[in-house]
Amino acid sequence: MTDRAITAPHGYQLILPPEWVRIPMRSGTDEAIRTIVDDAFAALPADAPRDRIGPYRRELERRLKDAVKEARRAEALDLYLPLEQMHGIAVPASIVVSEMQFPDEVAVDPSAVARRLLEAPGRDGETSFVEVDEVRGVRTERTVAAGAPGGGELGSRHVDYIVPVPGDRGRWVGVVFSTLGAGDPEDELADLFVELFDAMMTTFRWSRS
Repeated sequence: MTDRAITAPHGYQLILPPEWVRIPMRSGTDEAIRTIVDDAFAALPADAPRDRIGPYRRELERRLKDAVKEARRAEALDLYLPLEQMHGIAVPASIVVSEMQFPDEVAVDPSAVARRLLEAPGRDGETSFVEVDEVRGVRTERTVAAGAPGGGELGSRHVDYIVPVPGDRGRWVGVVFSTLGAGDPEDELADLFVELFDAMMTTFRWSRS
């Protein structure tokens, strides 16, 4: 067995498109929000009227802080959000990365984890096995109806990657993507965002150095 297989990573890396930002949840959250807001308004001309900028700046801060509150309810490690528009459309999407714990008899077998996820209320959907940085995990895709827990007012599309942390028995990482699409979680825009997220997950790497 190689050192790679037995040495537990201390973190992970995920390559983001230019439109996306990362907000850490365990430390540096407020600093990250300030930096994101400062960067978002840095390109404005110096003579831009402050009375117009102020409300937009406060609205962006509010949106980021609301997203952080939701991510903390999921005990997230990191929150990823798109700030800029894609093809002229504001992206209603997010990625939440969190740690998960399963009993030993479940955690050693991705098939058992898949069954456990599908048995959980509201977690039905299409489940398949995936390879994430040479580690076998579980991918679940589902649509949550409007009004259902986690569905919101319009419904939402969710894709979950659940991957065991190599060399750390019982510890898993969940990477959960959600989007509203263009108001319909099964529309073409939602399909596009799901494809983007799957492409992002091909860049996921464990950090050991």
